[in-house]
Amino acid sequence: MSTLMISNLTKTFSNGEVSEQILKGINLEVNNGEVTALVGASGSGKSTLLTIAAGLQRASSGKIVFQGKDLITMSQEGIRQLRATQFGFIFQSSHLVPFLTVEDQLLLMLDVAENKLSKQARKKAVTEMLELVGMKHRQHAYPSSLSGGEKQRIAIARAIIHQPQMLFADEPTASLDSSRSKDVMTLIQSITKKLNIATLLVTHDEEMLPFADRIITMRDGVIL
Repeated sequence: MSTLMISNLTKTFSNGEVSEQILKGINLEVNNGEVTALVGASGSGKSTLLTIAAGLQRASSGKIVFQGKDLITMSQEGIRQLRATQFGFIFQSSHLVPFLTVEDQLLLMLDVAENKLSKQARKKAVTEMLELVGMKHRQHAYPSSLSGGEKQRIAIARAIIHQPQMLFADEPTASLDSSRSKDVMTLIQSITKKLNIATLLVTHDEEMLPFADRIITMRDGVIL
């Protein structure tokens, strides 16, 4: 089942009198329980496509339909609510808050998502999520004591603690070595299947492609 449907999507950047079309009529479906990988050379438009699909920037034209709602016509507040409650994000850097423990990082995300769970239920949700990503033993640690791979595992837990329907991952293994990269991708793949969410991934690392269910190659703003 399609979670996200993108139709005839375009994006044009203007700089004074000069305009450049970055995306040229993109059509794409992202399905539940699948990791869809966007690949292509630098400047192909893959990261622009991901950020537009995630509501982090506006398209010039087209449709981005998530659960029957078109992000193109949605208000800024509506998109903000969508990002907070239905979308999860993983980036190249974990962006953990340095003065918060691992547990508090996840509790903060529940606050952002305006989760209505009781305090006890929130604590239980955090514990279960840390067990899922294999980081229960680091529950009370601060980011400064975590390795790069551990930080990304916490970032993944934070991205899905509020039970989103879509997971957006922009070069999530770019700062990791080969072994840790495979560990992180194995986790992303497992969570996508187990929670039946839709994952849209941007990567330049061909070693990560076996973890994807579909591979979408882009060049010069189009899907090949």
